[in-house]
Amino acid sequence: MGVDPGTTVLGYGIINVKGNQIKMIAAGVIELKKLETHYQKLQKIYEKLDALIKEYKPDEFAVESPFFGKNVQSMLKLGRAQGITIVCAMNNGLEVFEYSPKKIKQSVTGSGNASKEQVASMLSTLLNTKEIPKVLDATDALGAAICHHFQKGRDALNFNSSKKYSGWSGFVKNNEKRIQ
Repeated sequence: MGVDPGTTVLGYGIINVKGNQIKMIAAGVIELKKLETHYQKLQKIYEKLDALIKEYKPDEFAVESPFFGKNVQSMLKLGRAQGITIVCAMNNGLEVFEYSPKKIKQSVTGSGNASKEQVASMLSTLLNTKEIPKVLDATDALGAAICHHFQKGRDALNFNSSKKYSGWSGFVKNNEKRIQ
């Protein structure tokens, strides 16, 4: 499952991977515009994501990391929304991985500077479907899920990881199947 956190619109995307085939299971948005307070929005994010997780039972959870624009208050609110998504996923026993917007774009399109429209177009190709959501928040969330599949957690910040390595040899010993 991938999530593009937001306090006005939050995108989600769920994929299924079998071998080399990636299939879109669900994608959509959680509309938050009509809620009066930021706290009501955070509560709704938790409730809706919790219901989606219980319905679709994903194995892993990829979330887009917030980026800093010009407004510190917006960044703070976005960070809170992301935090709620992480807590919801972890409360449901999911392993959580975080990817930057640039990493997601690079994984999906080959360019970290791709537009949202380019990401949506490439998702249509990767998922072999014309049914890609029109709302770009949902396609961004699908992009996070696909990025995670392609990365297999290599370049992600894993919020569940408590592994500490004493050096390269310790890492190799605990990750033998990742060595090529």
